[in-house]
Amino acid sequence: MAPPVPDKPVPDNLVSQTWEKPFFRPDNIPDAADVVIIGGGIVGVSTAYFLAKAGIKVVLCEKGHIAGEQSGRNWGWVRKQCRDARELPMMIDSMNIWTSLEKDLGEDVGFRRTGCIYAAKSEKELANYEDWLKTARHFGLDTRLLNAAELKTHIHGASENWPGALHTPSDGRAEPHLAAPAIARAAIRAGATILTTCAVRGMEQSAGRVSGVITEYGTIKAQQVLCAGGAWTSLFCRFHGIRLPQLKVKGTVARTEKLEKIFDGELYGGGLGLRRRHDGGYTVASESYMNHSITPSTFRYALKFLPAFIEEFKHLHLTIGSDFFDELSIPVRWPMDTPSPFERTRVLNPDPDEDNLNVMQKAFARLFPAYPDVKFAESWAGMIETTPDAVPVICESEKIPGFYIATGFSGHGFGIGPGAGKAIAGMISGQVGGIDLSPFQLKRYFDGSKIILNQRI
Repeated sequence: MAPPVPDKPVPDNLVSQTWEKPFFRPDNIPDAADVVIIGGGIVGVSTAYFLAKAGIKVVLCEKGHIAGEQSGRNWGWVRKQCRDARELPMMIDSMNIWTSLEKDLGEDVGFRRTGCIYAAKSEKELANYEDWLKTARHFGLDTRLLNAAELKTHIHGASENWPGALHTPSDGRAEPHLAAPAIARAAIRAGATILTTCAVRGMEQSAGRVSGVITEYGTIKAQQVLCAGGAWTSLFCRFHGIRLPQLKVKGTVARTEKLEKIFDGELYGGGLGLRRRHDGGYTVASESYMNHSITPSTFRYALKFLPAFIEEFKHLHLTIGSDFFDELSIPVRWPMDTPSPFERTRVLNPDPDEDNLNVMQKAFARLFPAYPDVKFAESWAGMIETTPDAVPVICESEKIPGFYIATGFSGHGFGIGPGAGKAIAGMISGQVGGIDLSPFQLKRYFDGSKIILNQRI
């Protein structure tokens, strides 16, 4: 049974307060660490948490706020359903971590196993979902098909006559604005040092390998450095001569005011992606609307992304404007004794797409006629970093020993974040567990391997 919805008032800026608060520079920074992590999203803080628990001296540097960018702005889905098969072992491990996270952290991050539903708009789509059951069975998941009558027992008052749906009861949901900050606090209690408003301008190298990072406040010596900088990672890598194909897609999201329960988990259908929230409302996003602002990187990596562009063409909205010239103005190299691009933009905070919000609001009212005048209590947007195959890059750089990369989670990094952090901590510390990270090597984009979207068993 779901917990009672809190009765206390929900602040208007419940989500956005994560990134709208003031910046406070650290009082001091450590001289050295075993590992320095760049980036305070859920992957970075989870890695710090598991490294600190293993007794490793770790310092995390975040140029803005913990979860200030996509880790605090996403849909809040924690799902195994319909993931690429390469990600599933890590996601299954992540789900196990989420299950005990409240107990381990001593904080409620809103995680509940309430299930994930992908409603099919046609028999053809339902057959496509049925095909994914082969992958689900291979990994021992509890995924099954629901017929139209069964689906109505899960979703109340919907106007759509869906022929059926894919359903994974053990999938869950959590609150993005709570999760990464809570993990960060736990990492600190375990011995990690976490510095916010502390940009890393670049790395130092000695004898051909990493020897430290240069922050805006000075140098931190370290033999191992992880860049988990989300949408900023490609720029940081390029500065160091590493080619990392990565583009950004803007996602617009909103939350409703408190509503009577329509369903309790996650729903993908009716033109929307929906999630029941801990505060009694619903997180709302477009099912397929993707906004990519064309930049020089679009042309730089166009051939790598061509298969993705072709597959998603009907959902992809391309625009060109100030983002093109903003990126064009960023130098390939910059002096590390003056402010870097990372300090000039502490937080990527794009405006939500008003037209998209209107479409989402109308779609919600159409899908659930009992709420013709549904109000969005808050809306926001985030920049999603994506790779050519929408699968993350997790590896040590072949060019710079001791430098590790974790990026490109392509809009589904929140749920897999704790599991990724555990696996990355194992990779860096040499205590590698049972997760095979070979599918996530950066070199797959350059060694002639075929770019495979949505790999299944």
